[in-house]
Amino acid sequence: MIKVENIHKRFDTLEVLKGVSLQINKGEVVSIVGASGAGKTTLLQIIGTLDKPDSGTVEIAGRKVTGMSEKELAAFRNKEIGFIFQFHQLLPEFTALENVMMPALIGNEHFSEAEKRAKDILNRLNLSDRLYHKPNQMSGGERQRVAAARALINNPSVILADEPSGSLDSANKQELHRLLLTMREDFGQTIVIVTHDSELARISDRVVKMQDGVII
Repeated sequence: MIKVENIHKRFDTLEVLKGVSLQINKGEVVSIVGASGAGKTTLLQIIGTLDKPDSGTVEIAGRKVTGMSEKELAAFRNKEIGFIFQFHQLLPEFTALENVMMPALIGNEHFSEAEKRAKDILNRLNLSDRLYHKPNQMSGGERQRVAAARALINNPSVILADEPSGSLDSANKQELHRLLLTMREDFGQTIVIVTHDSELARISDRVVKMQDGVII
């Protein structure tokens, strides 16, 4: 599902990624771990097409994304990749339902279809009583589940999660961990997680450790 070959990335004089290669199979849950500054988030952003490597190639679902135009990347990202961030990144002025619908509407989905699918996903994530609540009316765990629903709305091939449990207490962390595995089982996504959470890494199918810009 994901093939990364010989990725290099430099910010000014700092070489952050030093020839990283990685393959991740369809339906696999992989955690990327390592100390701060190891290059984990930079690698995740490059896989997610939010940043470009200086050299090397990235393939997702059989398509080479390095070399795509910005317009092609935006369309590909909206359809094939779902993101879950540490601080959920929900739009505060919109309800849970509206936040989840947003990627589908950006992808020119008809409003009624997007609304129906968003409600279905939120129901499956036990958020049927939060459809019309705004983020500041929800708990941290609920906000992160809404973010997961938003990531799922376009049925992407890949879910990328950057420290998804980093801002949660222990009870909500456990709930999120169960949710990530449920997402793979119910929706069939390939999931890549950058995390410092040893418990989350433990429940993954595979752990990839990075240090000083390389996979060790």
